[in-house]
Amino acid sequence: MRVRFGITGATGHYGGQVVEALIELGVAPDDIVATGRDASKLAALTDLGVRATAADYDDRAALDRAFTGVDSVLLVSGADPGARVVQHENVIAAASEAGVGFLAYTSVLRADDTPLMLAPDHKVTEAAIRASGLPYTFLRHGWYSENYVQPAADAIATGVLRAATGSGRVSSASRRDLAEAGARVLVERGHDGAALELVGDQSWTLGELAAVASTIGGRPVEFAGLTADELRETLLGFGLDDGLVGFLVALDVQISEGLLESDSRDLSAILGRPTERLETTLARELAEQGAE
Repeated sequence: MRVRFGITGATGHYGGQVVEALIELGVAPDDIVATGRDASKLAALTDLGVRATAADYDDRAALDRAFTGVDSVLLVSGADPGARVVQHENVIAAASEAGVGFLAYTSVLRADDTPLMLAPDHKVTEAAIRASGLPYTFLRHGWYSENYVQPAADAIATGVLRAATGSGRVSSASRRDLAEAGARVLVERGHDGAALELVGDQSWTLGELAAVASTIGGRPVEFAGLTADELRETLLGFGLDDGLVGFLVALDVQISEGLLESDSRDLSAILGRPTERLETTLARELAEQGAE
């Protein structure tokens, strides 16, 4: 039976890689409806043979049109904390109205009971999905390994990696692995009603990240462990604005508290193989960055 898949946020890095993963899994491109709010980026999806359409999460009518005839939808969480709950509710309502039979949602680790500062919007969205009656799977993502490409590059350039994470560990995963898992959940439908905690098999400290950066860069990189106040003053000295500094400091503190560490093996189980290691992801991304 022919199944049509709707991917929201497909003009972003993760959503775009889910589209590519679906095609690699044998889904016909014209059975994929890829939506994004940036119409200028839709051409790259159209070139893959995908049915690409502009649909902002705030535009309920556009979402209704996009989901017509779609069987399964992946809701990639919005990027605007504070506004995205309403946006997510628009997607859920449009999916329900269109008769979509399955909804997957990219959430965050332990969304229902973690004090992680990014979790509240995800917890509310998960509750809204449950209340909708739609069959669902929550894809609770850990941190992307790619989030540390620029910190690694800066550390290689300066010889030092500063953080207030203490001995806290991060269980990150590559965006590629997470995208493939999302595609497999859509295609295989073996996880209905599940909240999957999706992290890499490897966890690491920022001190270990400094060692990885040193190996990749071929020069010593020192890890400088700071207090939260010391990190705040350092970042402000770099000219960053107060809001961003507050976020970065709070994130380091929460890492130190273990909120981005998990021993879940849901991701490697879905992939049927070990997850990509941090050093592999960073080496590839830094090489591609240097080639640009």
